[in-house]
Amino acid sequence: MSHYIRPAATSEAHILAAIVNEAYRVEDFFKVGDRTDAAEIEALLREDTFLAAGQPGGPIAGCVYVAIKEGRGYFGMLSVVPAHQGNGLGRRLVDAAEQYCAERGCEEMDLWVVNLREELPPWYAKLGYAETGRAPWPDAVLDQLSRPAHFIIMSKSLKTGSLAGQARQEELHG
Repeated sequence: MSHYIRPAATSEAHILAAIVNEAYRVEDFFKVGDRTDAAEIEALLREDTFLAAGQPGGPIAGCVYVAIKEGRGYFGMLSVVPAHQGNGLGRRLVDAAEQYCAERGCEEMDLWVVNLREELPPWYAKLGYAETGRAPWPDAVLDQLSRPAHFIIMSKSLKTGSLAGQARQEELHG
């Protein structure tokens, strides 16, 4: 089934926040409260981008936050409505985020995952990401945690001339 992927509009901030919060309910075992709200999404959209995905004529089924910082691509808040999970939409959103950043001159892509989400590093490793560092949970929002956590920073080269990039291109295009 084909999906559109397009930049989200600021007017869709409340929809994106609802999708992110629904997808991030899996973090309730360590995170207190919602992942985000419409005000945060609106603020992020003033500086950066969210890519939205869905079926033509249908509602948004997934989204991803994409930013370019100091020449490096970054994505976060990868979210797919639970009813649409398991059909490759998350991977297509990651591919779109990578393409968005590569088209704007980025040669590297970063993401941060919470160490307590043990299923995520192996999933991102299959997409070519490798652990490149760690970062503490921000002090300003430590009250959001019900148990200790930190971030695992993962990175990937977007250079299509690299061996990893060539392998990825071959994988995408058969």
